Amino acid sequence: MSQEERSRKRRLAKVVGLVGLVAFAATGCSTDEVLRFGWPEGVTPQADDMRALWTGSVIASLIVGVFTWGLMLWPVAFHRKKPGDTALPRQTQYNNVLEAVYTGIPVIIVVVLFVFTASTENRVLAETDKPDVKVEALAFQWNWDFSYKQVGGSTPKTPDGGEIHTVGSTREIPLLVLPAGRTIEYQLRSRDVIHSFYVPEMHFKRDVFPYPEKNNQDNTFQNKIDRPGSFVGRCAELCGSYHAFMNFEVRALPGEQFDQFVRLRTQINPTSGKTYTTAEALSQMNCGQLCTPYAVTTSPFNPDRTARTASG
Repeated sequence: MSQEERSRKRRLAKVVGLVGLVAFAATGCSTDEVLRFGWPEGVTPQADDMRALWTGSVIASLIVGVFTWGLMLWPVAFHRKKPGDTALPRQTQYNNVLEAVYTGIPVIIVVVLFVFTASTENRVLAETDKPDVKVEALAFQWNWDFSYKQVGGSTPKTPDGGEIHTVGSTREIPLLVLPAGRTIEYQLRSRDVIHSFYVPEMHFKRDVFPYPEKNNQDNTFQNKIDRPGSFVGRCAELCGSYHAFMNFEVRALPGEQFDQFVRLRTQINPTSGKTYTTAEALSQMNCGQLCTPYAVTTSPFNPDRTARTASG
């Protein structure tokens, strides 16, 4: 066996070993985990649509990549200069057919990706005229004010005729209580600077502008949360000193429990003589972990600099 043949076999053995190692490592993942290619698991149908686009894009990229790698490695492996060769390899240029192929294929790939991306974007941003719930998220430095504009076709009111509000503070993370399995419309508005409404499990982020009606920004979006749970929300736009602490929590309740929560928020708490707060309403409900009165995904911050100790 020649030296060249032995070298070729060693390279082949390395490639086979690498493929085997990757295959062994992948056996610990489910089919769904493998096809997500690192994409986090979402909690809305819109997140599933975006995950499907991601999966298709990665698979298409891998196919193109493998084909390209093959074209590059083929001449390296099988058209190497042999000992004693002195002639230059045959030159190929001005091949119109070849140029048309390697120009046309990328154009086709870009067009296909554009079509799938545009159709996915249309589904993600689609809105119905009659959502089940409409909530307003008012952002301000550095917290959130959530109010219910519509629930089941009507606007829930407190006994004094006002809207139901949940306002965050440095001592309490605001809870945005929503129903699972129903269509929700989010109306975003800022009181001061540009903020951003972001819930990682929704795989969706939208900037929150002051006076959106004046700068032609689309300040609404809709989705449907698939399952009950607690999901941290964040401001994803640098908005000032305490931007990093401008968190909130989405608490998705089953439909009947959400209706009970809204009813309580419109009633007077006999203990305090005031309308039930979000925490008080959840405390009155018997729904286990979902009715924890305070946030479980994030915690408040202390803005007092003197309360901190130097680290260095």
